[in-house]
Amino acid sequence: MCVSPQMTSIFLSRLQGLPVLDASGDKVGKVRDFVCQFRSPGRLPRVKGMVVDLLAARRIYVPMERVHSVDANQIALAGVIDARRFVQRDNETLVFDDLFDRSVITTEGKSATIFDVAMRQVRTRQWELVEVALRERLPKRPFSFASRKGSVFTAPWTDIASTVARADQATDQKVAQLSDMPPADVARELHDMDPGRRVEVAEALDDEQLADAFQELPESEQVSLLSRLEVERAADVLEEMDPDDAADLINDLPTDFAEDLLERMEPKDAADVRNLMQYEDLTAGGMMTPEPVVLAPDATIADALAAVSREDVTPATASMVFITRPPTDTPSGRYIGAVHSQRLLREPPSVMTASVIDADLQPLAPDAGLYQVSRYFATYNLVIAPVVNARGQLVGAVTVDDVLDHMLPDDWRGVQMDGIHPDDQSREADE
Repeated sequence: MCVSPQMTSIFLSRLQGLPVLDASGDKVGKVRDFVCQFRSPGRLPRVKGMVVDLLAARRIYVPMERVHSVDANQIALAGVIDARRFVQRDNETLVFDDLFDRSVITTEGKSATIFDVAMRQVRTRQWELVEVALRERLPKRPFSFASRKGSVFTAPWTDIASTVARADQATDQKVAQLSDMPPADVARELHDMDPGRRVEVAEALDDEQLADAFQELPESEQVSLLSRLEVERAADVLEEMDPDDAADLINDLPTDFAEDLLERMEPKDAADVRNLMQYEDLTAGGMMTPEPVVLAPDATIADALAAVSREDVTPATASMVFITRPPTDTPSGRYIGAVHSQRLLREPPSVMTASVIDADLQPLAPDAGLYQVSRYFATYNLVIAPVVNARGQLVGAVTVDDVLDHMLPDDWRGVQMDGIHPDDQSREADE
């Protein structure tokens, strides 16, 4: 049975040792532990992933996003598994190794030890710790050195949260605070820290959260911070960044360091970045993302709406669907045209998306300059534009935020974070 958000919580001791199957149904290992992360007060700990003992006697980390289904007999995964050895980070807690048998005090003042912990799926492939099984600790009998074992009872996680969270550790406390912030605010917090503290906090953040914040930092701080991370961690962060932002950052790094990072990245992520690096800066090719929403000619309106509604698709990217001949990965097969998402909402779900293409919209060439690209957006009133090469292949799409990012002064992010208004900056220069 597949787990749905409506299911009751699952006590994790029932899952320890279960076989883990890959997308093909083959056994790759067994569950060793679960990795959780404490968050700010009032929010339940997030279950980040599993520690899996591979059949090859190696212990790896599998994000919960890769968990397709959970039942009493096995855990099935989806997608590609990273076989690199698991290393626990400072802000991560292992459920079985770190939480089981820990002494706690409940909100009612009961002394107990953690006997088991339960998680629940709160949304698609996102899990939280919601419940705990506790064994009451009874006072010792007179003239006895042994503690009596009390009964086991369950309680909401919130009943013990204050005694479990490691609030005495400054970095953990800061990471918990940042976990609730949007990327721009996380970047501002990092910007305001001294370099040593910035590295310490960055090392404790999730790859995805750090990557999102990286994209909001001034370029000089991106380079400085990435250079101070461990090389494997730096490569992981680059994999999570948008390919166009990763390419811009790698172009600013020393050649040897940049090549080392690309070699350590997942092949597909590295290939996307290398493809973007072949284009000149301030051109459509240099600004574009290689991951727009692309569908084949036989896709229906329903297929297109499902594609643009995915959680990982940004609002700008979701505003248009591109139709190409297979393959639909960029560089794609022959480019056919584009369909506005607003048009999708006005058509019956069974209609072919290719039948409602905007025939007046001409694509950009990869070597189109910044002036030509910005004029294109103003002419067509768009937030995303297709980029098609001389062979008629869709190679990516430029979004309006990428255009603005390149039109603003190089240091605009730092100026904004320092709270300096452009007029004030001009006056300082005059003086």
